[in-house]
Amino acid sequence: MIELKSAEEIGRMAVTGQFVGELLAELSGVAAVGVNLMDLEHHARRRIKERGAESCYWDYAPSFGRGPFRNVLCLSVNDAVLHGLPHDYVLRDGDLLSIDMAAGIDGWVADSALSVIVGTPDPADLKLIEATEVALEAGITAAQPGGRLGDISAAIGEVAHSYGYGVNAEFGGHGIGRTMHEAPHVSNNGRARRGMKLEPGLTIAIEPWFCRSTDKITFDNDGWTIRSADGSRTAHSEHTVAITASGPQVLTRRPTHGATSADPTKKPATAS
Repeated sequence: MIELKSAEEIGRMAVTGQFVGELLAELSGVAAVGVNLMDLEHHARRRIKERGAESCYWDYAPSFGRGPFRNVLCLSVNDAVLHGLPHDYVLRDGDLLSIDMAAGIDGWVADSALSVIVGTPDPADLKLIEATEVALEAGITAAQPGGRLGDISAAIGEVAHSYGYGVNAEFGGHGIGRTMHEAPHVSNNGRARRGMKLEPGLTIAIEPWFCRSTDKITFDNDGWTIRSADGSRTAHSEHTVAITASGPQVLTRRPTHGATSADPTKKPATAS
């Protein structure tokens, strides 16, 4: 069932979205060579607690995965692209890190993700991240009232193919609002002018993710971490978006556009 939100409810989601966007921007600045993934996880836990928010990831137990998720971030490095479990790993020069988080404030949820390069960037990685960001903006632009869900999917897929990347349709965007995952599924590839009509009040997470040289994926033994099947690098970008009568409204826009290369001079966060 799809629940359309009122302008007031979208406004409440925007409050959560602002927090999520600000925290993601902060985390992208904290990520640096020598920082442990668990430092990022604990940094986010502290900020969520200070804000009085709730993580949508903690204790999340969908049909995939192995047991409840006991972290507030998905941290995916290099060939890992989705649902990466924070673990004892120290970031190295040139690592490509994807950070994904969803939180709720006063019962309203927002979800967003970005990818950054830690230290010295590889041009091929910059291109990959750029492709996800351009595809995300194309998907947002296509999210027009009166349009069709397939317009968003087609826009994302067109960008991927223009950059020379394939698209995996097993995981994609989704409805969002009172919970993290609601209907409808928003595929990262599709046909324009197909699918459900986009009506004002629909709130969705749009999230293109691409692998450099494959559209196939594998799962780690942890049951969560998803990687490119051929070991090639991956990237992921996501925003929570509301369809309004005047067009798409991005609820998780970050204070400044997420840089694709993390600052190696930033001091590590301290775990608590």
